[in-house]
Amino acid sequence: MATHWLRDSFLGQTVHLFYRPSWLAYPEEEKSYGGDEIEENPVQFQDEAATLLYWYSADDEDNPHNWSQSKKAFVLGVIGAYSFVVYMAAAIYTPSEGAFAEEFDVSDAEASLGLSLYVLGYGAGPMFFSPLSEIPRIGRNLPYVVSFVLYCVISIPTALAPSAISFYFLRFLQGFFGSPCLATGGASIADIYSTDVLPHAMATWVLCVFCAPPIGVLVAGFAIPVLGWRFSMWEILIASAPILVLLLLLPETSSATILHRRARRLERRDRSRKYQTKADVLQGDTPFSVVVRESLLIPSKITLLDPAILFLNCYTSLTYGIFYSFFEAFPIVYQDIYGFNLGEMGLAFLAIVVGSIISFAIYNVYYIHHRKHTSETQGHKSAQNPEKVLIPALYACIGPPLALLLFGWASRPSVHWIVPTIGIAIYPACVFVLMQCVFLYVPACYPHYAASVFAATDFTRSAFACGAVMFSRPLYVNLGVGPGCSILAGLTVVCAVGVQVLYRFGEALRGRSRFDEEC
Repeated sequence: MATHWLRDSFLGQTVHLFYRPSWLAYPEEEKSYGGDEIEENPVQFQDEAATLLYWYSADDEDNPHNWSQSKKAFVLGVIGAYSFVVYMAAAIYTPSEGAFAEEFDVSDAEASLGLSLYVLGYGAGPMFFSPLSEIPRIGRNLPYVVSFVLYCVISIPTALAPSAISFYFLRFLQGFFGSPCLATGGASIADIYSTDVLPHAMATWVLCVFCAPPIGVLVAGFAIPVLGWRFSMWEILIASAPILVLLLLLPETSSATILHRRARRLERRDRSRKYQTKADVLQGDTPFSVVVRESLLIPSKITLLDPAILFLNCYTSLTYGIFYSFFEAFPIVYQDIYGFNLGEMGLAFLAIVVGSIISFAIYNVYYIHHRKHTSETQGHKSAQNPEKVLIPALYACIGPPLALLLFGWASRPSVHWIVPTIGIAIYPACVFVLMQCVFLYVPACYPHYAASVFAATDFTRSAFACGAVMFSRPLYVNLGVGPGCSILAGLTVVCAVGVQVLYRFGEALRGRSRFDEEC
């Protein structure tokens, strides 16, 4: 009876736990830590056998925010390397398309399925894995390790696929099981870094994501002419094996999971007392199957019921799809027009890396200056307005249409290849900032569902990118690179206007969200 009373009392209340309240008992061997600052109706325990468990103190070493900088850097490094390998594995197949089409006697459009289905797979995977990571008894690491073990195993038959159909199917599964880091990775980083450092950590993670595809094309471009197209699939396994070892060493970052495990450990020591975390109280007696089902529905609910998140999903899907369309446009431009071989075309992809690194440096300098200015003039008030993180996007959204027009109309024999390559460098530099703003805006709006919302945005991006890989080659071949890029540039202009609207009216849009009411 006490458990039901506690659950009903907690639902709908915002609880801030900082200091030990008088009503919170300490167990003999491990002290629970709660707070005395509770908004509205304070909760009091009527049963001494039920103890609310929180951090021991503000300096509790198990709290991910109190970890040492080296431990945090290790987590960031593993998540970054994990994401790098999975993203690299998508584009590493691109230089193989010609040889693949020749071996299995398929068209160029069908051969591109090896890329598009992988992208679709790593978009669909987070819809399943990331919400599970929000459940305290599961946590972040279990989906990481289990899925990546399957990823490594599936990489073997993928490299040995006897037919095109089996290869496509295995590539989809490969993307599916490699996907958790692409959405949950951002949530893991948010678990350990404070708000003043989080933008720099997120920028590092996004840089790994942006640099991975061109590096994959470069590595495969020089290896395939000598070792054959299947070696690019073996390269995925070679790169993945060390990551799997690192994942086994990765500490759990979810505070809810750490506290849940602490509560169960205390119960094993003292079976006469029951310990509950805030998540346990909120969940109450709800069956685990119901918790899983509701968690899997959360990404779709937030996406469809929050207009601000819906718009960002549409915009990032467009920019992400255009990014992947380059993998079909590059052979047309650099091989057909400029006569590059596979290795030289891979070097042209390094423009994406250069643009991303420059943007990474500029963004970090901007944020340091902005944080200093904000702390001097406004204190912490700006943190209450998530739209503030969109300020860099107001300027970055101008770059993609300009970059597309430069790349599209400069891609001709009479113009030196460096000119369209400059456009390629500008595009990821601006999209990098846009993505960074999105990765900060989403957890600011829904901090408790960060992994779930990232999963929804990742799915919509990847689904559109899958389609973009398929329609981009016919678009560029039938209309020409210039007109094709002009159409895409026009769409990005419309979305750029939407960013301005979101910045000015985002708070009102979030107020119209029906997610909280229905969930």
